[in-house]
Amino acid sequence: MPVFSPEFLHKAAVHIYCAKGTPEEEAEIVAAHQVKANLVGHDSHGVIHIAEYCERIDKGHIVPGAPFVVEQETPTTAVINGNWGFGFVVTEKATKMVIEKAKTSGVAAITIHLQSHIGRLGDYTTMIAQEGMIGMITADSGAGPKAVAPFGGRARRLGTNPICMAIPSDLEGQVLLDMATSAVAAGKINLARNRQEDVPPGWIIDKDGNSTTDPNDYSKGGAILPVGADQGHKGYGLSFMVEIFSGLLTGLGFGIDPQARHNDGVFLVAYDVEKFRPLADFKKDVKDFAEFVKTSPPSAGFSEVLYPGEIEFKTEQKRRAEGIFIEDETWKQITELIAELKVQDKVGNPF
Repeated sequence: MPVFSPEFLHKAAVHIYCAKGTPEEEAEIVAAHQVKANLVGHDSHGVIHIAEYCERIDKGHIVPGAPFVVEQETPTTAVINGNWGFGFVVTEKATKMVIEKAKTSGVAAITIHLQSHIGRLGDYTTMIAQEGMIGMITADSGAGPKAVAPFGGRARRLGTNPICMAIPSDLEGQVLLDMATSAVAAGKINLARNRQEDVPPGWIIDKDGNSTTDPNDYSKGGAILPVGADQGHKGYGLSFMVEIFSGLLTGLGFGIDPQARHNDGVFLVAYDVEKFRPLADFKKDVKDFAEFVKTSPPSAGFSEVLYPGEIEFKTEQKRRAEGIFIEDETWKQITELIAELKVQDKVGNPF
């Protein structure tokens, strides 16, 4: 697999999206989110999606430069219509909006509908945490194509329905819980397919409901399982609630429309810590708590206990120093786009 600097991947993504008619400011935002996903180790949400997003632009499923419309608003809430713009752009703007509302009111919440894929949720809650607030976000595709079987079922009825929370602290890294309520994000199945690797047992079932490790069985009518293995009712319960917050509360609805464009419905919340207790005291307590948890002696097979978000922090440090590995199939798709769009001179040679 070739290795690239994050700066090169960012530049390549920006020029590809601009060549597809995306305003440069938006292309910069999308590229930043995708490369950040690769940096922190979530390659399933990174540049692997460049070709897919370009295809969606061609189909009209992503509308670069789409208007950001506030349909309803109060001092503590808002309803945003993204008009099928890049989800990264729409949700980042909504995150800045929820931060400003929470600074005044203490707590604020926003729903978003009609936007494309928003990628890794941790970026948005981290923006909130960096302002001294607790951030929470959930996402769901409404009546769009489904990926996950409910606990006890074998047919797809749910999205991967992620939930994410970020907490301000005095730690060097970000305290961050960013998880799908399914056993795995759908992008990780595609990543395994591109790398021609099996997936672990317990991730997916085939079209007949049998456990399988072949990632191709997912696209042949299989389904992802809820997180929790034999305790999958817990992941299923969380997924059910995320669908209500991000699908029903946003008005996207539920069900299955295989022809629907990808639509990330979002429920976004910010809590200003200062409205509850002094921020400095809280951040110190969070650091002390994390360090206390880490004093637990590691079990067999582990070298240390990590706080939520620590592995992403360490992975980003490593990849900024050593570069980002991109699987051959993904790099092939990117180079084909660079050639097709005639942006070779702008992108340059990474090697």
